[in-house]
Amino acid sequence: MAPILQTFQLGTQWPTLDPFLFCAHHLDDYPNGTVELEPDALLNSRNIGQDFDGIDGWNMYHGKNVPGFPQHPHRGFETITYVRTGVCDHSDSMGATARFGSGDTQWMTAGKGIVHCEMFPMLNRDEKNPLELFQIWLNLPAVDKMVDPYFTMLWSHDTPTVVEAGPDGQLVDVTVIAGSLASQDRADRVTAQAPPPNSWAARAEADLAIWHLRFDPGASWTMPAATGADTNRVLYAFTGSSVTINGETIEAGTGAVVDASTALELTAGDGDASGIEIMVLQGRPIGEPVARYGPFVMNTDEEIRQAFSDYQRTQFGGWPWPTNDPTHSREEGRFAQHADGQLERFDLDAPAPARTS
Repeated sequence: MAPILQTFQLGTQWPTLDPFLFCAHHLDDYPNGTVELEPDALLNSRNIGQDFDGIDGWNMYHGKNVPGFPQHPHRGFETITYVRTGVCDHSDSMGATARFGSGDTQWMTAGKGIVHCEMFPMLNRDEKNPLELFQIWLNLPAVDKMVDPYFTMLWSHDTPTVVEAGPDGQLVDVTVIAGSLASQDRADRVTAQAPPPNSWAARAEADLAIWHLRFDPGASWTMPAATGADTNRVLYAFTGSSVTINGETIEAGTGAVVDASTALELTAGDGDASGIEIMVLQGRPIGEPVARYGPFVMNTDEEIRQAFSDYQRTQFGGWPWPTNDPTHSREEGRFAQHADGQLERFDLDAPAPARTS
């Protein structure tokens, strides 16, 4: 079997395979900010409330003053938000809040219903506020679609990165956001931080992995075969030059569905000084019917109708914040205030992720 089963071009939203539902790569070159954490720019040419046009290299999304996604509901799946550059301010209907960035990941189980917002404050007044993040939707099996909502933070300094060096010194960094990974020259495995307890990723048989790969130009690395015979694996070469997969080359801006049952020899092209970066989404399919409409993902159309009825009736617990798009103060660092009162707090500038070489 050829290692590459299918290729496709990458846009803002990337095609996914079961158990994943959605993946969006947000890359915004935001301008300087104002004292109110808003973009220091005229907004009258934008479709405020629905701005996805990329004017001047950035979007307001559904934000009216600060870019982002004001309060909105979810049910029946999980959101995984991996922020590489910039920050995201989170608030939700459980009363939890957070600010995260610099390689942090927030993993939220919507379960039976949650309302949350994700805003992108402009913290820098004297320089630009670039933002890069990935938002991934992971399905829940029917037995877990109505569990209590839950979120956890996978802080960057606790996120392992496996570093491999080739004979000529070129490096490959593999950030292990979810799942585990065996180093080429190690017998043991590097394991990511724990996902939420009811996640599909929490099941060993799910064979789920989310890896961020960064290659120096010309660097090579062997991606090990997946464990499950029916595991899906998709590679998204999102920036840089090119990558050769067992002798077949794809250019940056391309996604590839690959044969997960075999190890893959990946070699970065040398046409770009920054090498190439790849996101990998892997997992055994849940294999259940998917009914989805807007912010809800269930198994049947009737369950979707019930989700809308429940939200109209209960607002999934209500919105405890004074505005639909709350942000935190400019001086606030990275933190998470959990609904149970637990508080985690760190400096805004994250240390380098934990590395295993």
